[in-house]
Amino acid sequence: MAVAETKVRATVKKKPQTASTPWGAAEVVEEVTVPQRAGEKRFSVVVQLLETRSGERLIRFAYKTEGSARRGPVTMRARDLERLRAALERAPVLGEALGF
Repeated sequence: MAVAETKVRATVKKKPQTASTPWGAAEVVEEVTVPQRAGEKRFSVVVQLLETRSGERLIRFAYKTEGSARRGPVTMRARDLERLRAALERAPVLGEALGF
């Protein structure tokens, strides 16, 4: 069975978006989305660079189904990590925060 290529997106948010964290509200600085598929299931892994009001930077890993972000375990196949690395080239601040 052939694996279809999907686009990897790196997005730099123009309009400030906020996210709730255990440390309070934080602004989404950069976000990378890696679309994935398991059989008929379609979802996306999301990696976000967040910044709190005090300037602390946080990294959030999540996944989205039907446009809704979910927290919880995030599982990626090894081949999808290469797609994540490629996406991080277009999100340099997030890539640096992750040590890439």
